[in-house]
Amino acid sequence: MATLRDTQKRMTRMALLEQGLELFMEKGYSATTIDDIAVGAGATRATFYLHFSSKAELVRSLVARTDEMLTSTDKPPLTEVVASGERAMIREFLARKFDQWPDIKPYITATHQAAAVEPDIQATIDQWFDDSIDSMRAGLDSSDRFDEKSRRIRCSLAFGELEFFSRRWMRHGWIVERDVALETMTDSWCHLLCDDGAPSA
Repeated sequence: MATLRDTQKRMTRMALLEQGLELFMEKGYSATTIDDIAVGAGATRATFYLHFSSKAELVRSLVARTDEMLTSTDKPPLTEVVASGERAMIREFLARKFDQWPDIKPYITATHQAAAVEPDIQATIDQWFDDSIDSMRAGLDSSDRFDEKSRRIRCSLAFGELEFFSRRWMRHGWIVERDVALETMTDSWCHLLCDDGAPSA
């Protein structure tokens, strides 16, 4: 059973994360100091260091939170969606990702700001992408579709489309109609990931 102290620690950590995210969006990652974050969260610099060793570590926690936000609604999970080879499941998965973009936009924006000056943050992003691609690859492996040598590149291309388009949306909004984008990306994912490159019902 959690004690009051444990609850307070979790609340302080969350306050630091939320304040860090808010300041990164207002001032930018580089211009935001640890003191800014601590004071904004009603804490001290020493308290900050009890929870995070650096601004970069705080951003890594934001990446973990983003992943949790994205994957917690994935029922079935991405591996099963890919394994199914079913257009309807793929379309539903992509539609859910499109709907999540407004919620994750601040997290993604702050993370990429940090990655521009913190090489280990870029490494964290790369690992995050690799883990997603591995999940997709596991789906093709379990269904035994396509030549084994082509499976990872197929998954990399499909995930890369989603990542690129999400970043474009975060900068410019819907430059094409949402439903057109969804249907087109669903077609592309089916071509890359489904049997014989053709969408299945």
